[in-house]
Amino acid sequence: MNYKPIVIVAGEPNSIFLEIFFKTLKRKKFKSPLLIICSHNLLLMQMKKLNYNYKINLIDINNKLNLKKNCINLINIEYKTQKAFDKISSKSNNYIKNSFDLAIKLLNSGLSNKFINGPISKKHFLKNRYLGVTEYLAKKTNCNKFAMIIYNKKLSVVPITTHLPLKMVSKKLTKKEIINKIQIINNFYKEKLNKKPNIAVTGLNPHCESVHKYNEDIGLIKPSVNYLKNKKLKIKGPFPADTIFLKKNRKQFDIIVGMYHDQVLTPIKTINEYDAINITAGLPFIRVSPDHGPNEKMLGKNKSNPLSLINAITFLDKF
Repeated sequence: MNYKPIVIVAGEPNSIFLEIFFKTLKRKKFKSPLLIICSHNLLLMQMKKLNYNYKINLIDINNKLNLKKNCINLINIEYKTQKAFDKISSKSNNYIKNSFDLAIKLLNSGLSNKFINGPISKKHFLKNRYLGVTEYLAKKTNCNKFAMIIYNKKLSVVPITTHLPLKMVSKKLTKKEIINKIQIINNFYKEKLNKKPNIAVTGLNPHCESVHKYNEDIGLIKPSVNYLKNKKLKIKGPFPADTIFLKKNRKQFDIIVGMYHDQVLTPIKTINEYDAINITAGLPFIRVSPDHGPNEKMLGKNKSNPLSLINAITFLDKF
């Protein structure tokens, strides 16, 4: 079988990503060639600083791509720095943008349908223009319907709203948004994982009750669940968010859908720690990222756990 390459954008240059990338190469072999887009100079400096040694196959995108195994296939993006590790700032914005632009061009060309990105700084790169990389990639690919899945084989979670302040969540919730996102993840499981998932949906309010006249759990969420039941989805809810993650409850489901980011990401990260990946369903390609940020405090310490990146590449290696 001829496996398409996995296109990887290293993301923020001053992050732990290259460290965990080196550790991933050391721990596991993959069937798909890995094609990383980053600064050649920076990669060499970090490899030397962290005491790793890998052969590098520099790729010229103007010629036929000659991807090799047992080395780092690298497309160089210019980034001027004299340090292996520096403070995160807006100085890297053009470098990150150029990396994403090239990756999307390669994916659109049909080279691959498998994409991984390293973490970026929302504060500096996104600058409040996008809620996260999920929304940034959706805009870049003209995709209006998408969903974020924090995926684990045993249990995944999906937030209906993503990186929003809590005071804005109820204003953004609609039946259409709930229904669309749940249909996207249900289709993703059926088409990519060959599985019709069991889905639980949380309420918005504590215990699915409200002291106000309008209760979103009754007015929005319950009708959305009933609509999807009539569409033959295996779905139940709304459930109180404080008990759905109890072991005897969560084991009944493949996916728990929550109304906001931390409602479902806090418990799943507590349960799985690094053993999860972030998948964007609905894009023209399968986008996966390790479930962590740049982690500036850990730069250069060589102590970061690569499990999430290993899982991300392993997941895409199946396709």
